[in-house]
Amino acid sequence: MPEVKEGFARDFVEFADPAKPEELFRCDLTWLTSYWQCIYGDGCCGIDADKPDAGCCSDGAYYSDADDEARTLKVAERLTPEMWQFYNEAQPKKSKGLLRISEVGLDNDRKTRKVEDSCIFLNRKGYEAPGFTGSFGCVLHHLAQKEGVHFVETKPDVCWQLPIRRSFETREFGEREISVTVIGEYERLAWGDGGAEFAWYCTANTDAHGGREPVYISNSHELIALMGQPAYDELKKFCDARMEAIAELAKDKKKRELPLFIIHPATLGAQK
Repeated sequence: MPEVKEGFARDFVEFADPAKPEELFRCDLTWLTSYWQCIYGDGCCGIDADKPDAGCCSDGAYYSDADDEARTLKVAERLTPEMWQFYNEAQPKKSKGLLRISEVGLDNDRKTRKVEDSCIFLNRKGYEAPGFTGSFGCVLHHLAQKEGVHFVETKPDVCWQLPIRRSFETREFGEREISVTVIGEYERLAWGDGGAEFAWYCTANTDAHGGREPVYISNSHELIALMGQPAYDELKKFCDARMEAIAELAKDKKKRELPLFIIHPATLGAQK
């Protein structure tokens, strides 16, 4: 099905950060209570039409900062030839050198290196080689599964955060300035001009809104990493109450028609 049109209304909630009461969180309830789920390998068409099996890994991952790159490098050192298709390509040219997993991208920002026109960490579908036992997809994701940890610990920041977007605002109250952390959907608009060039994108596509749990539950690990446990606990209270109220309204056909809650249109489309 086609993507729903962007720019639709959303419900937000604001609350003070329990860990820093002088700061605020502003959270998109329409997104966080949607039933989006990642469908990579199960219907994902990829952001580039000619590379559907690359998902959103076509261009590599831009690091959030130097620490993010250093952490990714350390994780990559745990990968083996059996797991990683491009193990040999990543090896240093000089003895005891660093793995060659990074490069400079647009605007001189550092990112994971592209090999054969996609991220170096992406095992390609159908690849076979003597001794290789890995499967297609992100080898850093596979490493997390093998080690029994969440992929928050093994992937570059942008990879585990998507499609949740954390942004920051400053709000003036008289002579005071308050920091506001916004938690919402990483929709096409957030990518700037590049987002318009994606052949397919998941967050507003009904095909990706068939999850069994709402985003605030299915992506709780990521949200806790982005917000901290106390703030997530507060967010969960608001989301739980919203879900319960929506369920009650759904029992009454007349009440259900009242525009009390803005449901993500892609989730609505998936439920038809």
